[in-house]
Amino acid sequence: MKARHILASALAVLLATGLAHAQETPVDRQISVTGEARIAVTPTLATITLGVTEEAEEATLAMSAVSTKMVAVVDELRAAGIAAEDMQTQQISLNPVWSQDRSYSEGRRKITGFSASNTLSLRIRDLDRLGEVLDQVLKVGANDFRGLNFGVADPAKVQDQIRGAAVKDARRKAAQLAEAAGVELGPVRSIHDRDTGGGQPMMAMEMARSAPMPIEAGELNFSHSVSVVYDIKLPTND
Repeated sequence: MKARHILASALAVLLATGLAHAQETPVDRQISVTGEARIAVTPTLATITLGVTEEAEEATLAMSAVSTKMVAVVDELRAAGIAAEDMQTQQISLNPVWSQDRSYSEGRRKITGFSASNTLSLRIRDLDRLGEVLDQVLKVGANDFRGLNFGVADPAKVQDQIRGAAVKDARRKAAQLAEAAGVELGPVRSIHDRDTGGGQPMMAMEMARSAPMPIEAGELNFSHSVSVVYDIKLPTND
């Protein structure tokens, strides 16, 4: 009986302590919202990936042909005003060219030549001359086009423009929720910045052209979002 009495007393003490702790622990009174902002901007530069690909019976001949034409392409780009820091070699490759040897009944393959390529990435900052520059490099030997991206010179500056707008949007949403719930919005508890970046649409273009190449840059859409948590002010007892 004494042991049961001690156990009951201990349970009573633990229950009382838990209730007291629960009463002391504040209940989270918060409003969580996501603020968003978007902006459309005109591109200020274009990034192009192009190159030269050639085939020959010997590896050295294939590489030599590619090197000769790529030198002409780079010289043409420099003459067009493209700075050295806006050009970068992306890939140089040499691969065998295989064909079926029909002189063997089992259909063995043999190397009939080699394919060499040199790929270059460049930035064009004067978009008004974009079509002209592409036509020029095609005429001097570029025959491998990998794509075109439009962008802006300083994307971080664009994001800075809309980051504050995203925070204001979060504040507007939180105030609306607080008013609808009949409570008063308190200070900011936390802000989580989410850089969602901007779009850079791709364009596919026909390589062999005799007329100047028409290109439309259009617009780029940038967006930004933030997650903000606000406290709800506790009512004051008058």
